[in-house]
Amino acid sequence: MNKLKPLLRYVPHVFIMLLLLWALNPENPYAYYRIMRVIVCAAYAYLFTSAIGSKKKEWAWVLGVLAFIYNPIVSLHLNREIWTVINVVSILITVLHIWCHRNLQSE
Repeated sequence: MNKLKPLLRYVPHVFIMLLLLWALNPENPYAYYRIMRVIVCAAYAYLFTSAIGSKKKEWAWVLGVLAFIYNPIVSLHLNREIWTVINVVSILITVLHIWCHRNLQSE
């Protein structure tokens, strides 16, 4: 279990990346995007609170903005092309967060 524990901290990242990758499929039903927004927003909100707890203010801001962008209550109504760019940028930010987090853990 001790070897598995460090990997479990990346579960929200993996969910976010998989859901956003699948969102790039233009044939998804609208319901997928509604459910995806709830899950992605919750995952980013969790990462936001973790960043605050770790005193990583810069990451807290970035993750908080991403949680707001994907929140299902106050929806941003954008076209598919803009959402595609936002999803790809969000995936890249999530990968960067993993990379920075791993580098901090190894120090």
